[in-house]
Amino acid sequence: MADYTFYTHPMSRGQIARWALHEAGADYEQVLVDWAARPAGLLAANPLGKVPVVVHHAPEGPRVISECAAICAYLADGTDLAPTDTERADYHRWMFFAAGPLEQAIVARSMGWEVPEGRQAMVGFGSYDRAVAALEGHLADHAYVCGDRFTMADVYVGAQVDWGLSFKSLPERPAFVAYAERLRARAGYGAAKAIDGALIAEAQQRQQQAQAAQQQ
Repeated sequence: MADYTFYTHPMSRGQIARWALHEAGADYEQVLVDWAARPAGLLAANPLGKVPVVVHHAPEGPRVISECAAICAYLADGTDLAPTDTERADYHRWMFFAAGPLEQAIVARSMGWEVPEGRQAMVGFGSYDRAVAALEGHLADHAYVCGDRFTMADVYVGAQVDWGLSFKSLPERPAFVAYAERLRARAGYGAAKAIDGALIAEAQQRQQQAQAAQQQ
């Protein structure tokens, strides 16, 4: 049995967890999730039925980790992807900023939700522009989240930036573009993306074949 069981779907945040698994050099077995028939193992591990979920088959028993930021942090423990003492503040601050205020701001904008005037203090992100500017300011002065060294925080924050640039939910600011380019050059990023890209292509091909069969 592999050290980890990885429940995922290639067109989901599972791409973040797969990248983290590859950066950590983890031994894992994937379980691809069909949205129409979620496997019992996934539902037992996470009653929400969402992915990604990672089950660590530890000697003392299975450990279930959901939520991408938590998966990243868990996989980094005990490796050089974890922060040093001097890196811990930036590591935790920006990983949880990306998981909280930044994602809230992006989702609110994509949904067309407007924060009423005078109510910015009541939401976790203030405004989309303020959240984006905060991350941009940090990355303009740092090659990576914690400075000059890649850590697991860069998987989570970097995935948000990479996704945001690809789908236009983040502006193409020089700091974001340069940061994304550094991350895309990593072997772990390339290996993980190649797997999910192939799975997506296979799914699209099956869909096209099914549509063609229906038209005959």
